[in-house]
Amino acid sequence: MDIGICVASHINDIDYVVRAEELGYSHAWLADSQMLWSDCYATLALAAVKTSKIQLGTGVAITGTRPAPNNASGIATINALAPGRTFFGVGAGNTALRVMGFPPQRIKAFDNYLETLAPLLKGEESVYEQDGETRPIRHIMPDKGFVNFDDPIPLYISGFGPKSLALAGKHGDGAVIALPASPAVMLNVWRMIEDGALAPIDRDEYYTTALTTMVVLDPGEAVDSPRVKSECGAMAMAAVHFAYDQFRNFGRQPPGGLGGIWDDYRKMIEAYPAERRHQRIHGGHNCWVLEEEERFLTPEVLQASSMIGTKDQLIDQLQGLESVGLDQVMILPNFDTRFEVLDRVARDVVSVVA
Repeated sequence: MDIGICVASHINDIDYVVRAEELGYSHAWLADSQMLWSDCYATLALAAVKTSKIQLGTGVAITGTRPAPNNASGIATINALAPGRTFFGVGAGNTALRVMGFPPQRIKAFDNYLETLAPLLKGEESVYEQDGETRPIRHIMPDKGFVNFDDPIPLYISGFGPKSLALAGKHGDGAVIALPASPAVMLNVWRMIEDGALAPIDRDEYYTTALTTMVVLDPGEAVDSPRVKSECGAMAMAAVHFAYDQFRNFGRQPPGGLGGIWDDYRKMIEAYPAERRHQRIHGGHNCWVLEEEERFLTPEVLQASSMIGTKDQLIDQLQGLESVGLDQVMILPNFDTRFEVLDRVARDVVSVVA
């Protein structure tokens, strides 16, 4: 199995990607959220010229904030800097749009966007709609190194539910998913992907990646030790933030693992003015835990979104998921402990499973 990293794009943190390459990580997925982090394409460009082996791409680029021609040109520019090791991950914007108080792109618009995007990633002509009018478009100056379409740019589509996963099967070369809780859940993910495919999918060719983070426990260490919280607490709270967005926008009840904190969390977050609450919900998003949220890091919350276990437990979990078609796990640790996590996971896990 491949082990990659997801990166909260940081224009002054390129050494993190360089270190990941040195340690044998397969991919670096640079996240795209304009009101949270640095611009992903600027950060990717710096990473491209400082690395030579690691696969580089967006993790994931957002459809609702960048028109398809812009995203296609952006990643084709990175492909000119890192030919043959560039990929394009794309999603509808669960965080990038919600942090501005808007919902992610709807499924029909997402479907149309991907229909426009896929040919553009190959340097081919596509049909683009703007203000109700459509035009045939293509990159008309792909020569002289401005962009690179000669080396393929795989398209990996983010999906969390049956409709978005179906679009990943319809349009994508692969899918980006939440970490499956078990091999049985992964098999259900495959069913949803294949439900949308226009032709039978060759599972050996279609590439699947799950987002999580990983903590290797020391002998006898508790799953909610201070070290564990310092390494994966941000991922755990990001899952709580996502669950609250789902609740307040669609009335969906939280996953079972969040039940013990839910009433207390709602009381805390709903004390913020409704008109600016969207700015507060995602505070520290996938980088650190705000002080007033530290009490929510129970064992159940930590384990709901992160892989926490001994070296042998983690390897067994990865091998079980690999056996049913998960190709990669990408990890996104807390910002302040990211290098320690990178080194520990490389030593205890990447060296065994990759």
